[in-house]
Parts: sequence; structure tokens; C-alpha cells
Amino acid sequence: MSRRPNIEGALKQVSSRYELVHAAAKRVEQLLKEGDDIFVRDKVKRELIKKTFYAIEELAEGKVQVKKVNLEP
Repeated sequence: MSRRPNIEGALKQVSSRYELVHAAAKRVEQLLKEGDDIFVRDKVKRELIKKTFYAIEELAEGKVQVKKVNLEP
């Protein structure tokens, strides 16, 4: 049985589901710049997980902070 990302924990770090999707997508872009593979190795369990899963887990654990930018003048 496969693991599921901690969506509920990640939602506590942002104000909406839309913001969670946007933040996770931005983090995945950053991870893809570090390496072309779509998988990353979990540092604790040493298993391969998708970068999308990893990005959501980082948000849920507070390892990545969402920076809000006000675009209105």
C-alpha cells in the first residue's frame, strides 16, 4: 500500500487549497532544477518518492515556508 502525503498538515501552513497547489508546484519546479529525475530519495527511509509528494510533505512539516507577495500597488 502506498503512502499518502499529509494534505491536512500542509493545509495548516497555507490559507487555501489553491495556495497549497501553487506552493507545491513552485517547490517541485525548484526540486526539478536540482535534478532532472522526477523522484527524490527519502533521507530517513531511503525510498524513492515523487517530488510532488516530497514538496507537500516539506510544506506540512514546515521545512518550506510560503512567501506571500502583494502584487497590488
